[in-house]
Amino acid sequence: MCSIGGGPAAAAERLAVIDAVPLLEAPTEAKTLADALLVGHAVPRSEPRDATHIAIAAVNGIDLLSTWNFKHILNPTTQHLIDAICRDSGYEPATICTPEQLLEAYDDS
Repeated sequence: MCSIGGGPAAAAERLAVIDAVPLLEAPTEAKTLADALLVGHAVPRSEPRDATHIAIAAVNGIDLLSTWNFKHILNPTTQHLIDAICRDSGYEPATICTPEQLLEAYDDS
């Protein structure tokens, strides 16, 4: 179990957990889509990393993107903009949800 906090030991534990997870490609198309998300005000210009997360998921055809970032990624007031910009750019947007929602979706009890 990972320790709580953001110190070096906790960071090392988090990295060890994801060590075997394959990385997604971040092609030029993802940069273009991230820029479109910023220009279209779906994500604030001050948050290019958040736009990049959304764009990489869409460009790679990821169905679900799980986040606790309610301010810039899982924001109900901007979700329609994220979806529209992804689709206008030729990509199906990922369904954005919390980790808890994702677990509930796969709970078969």
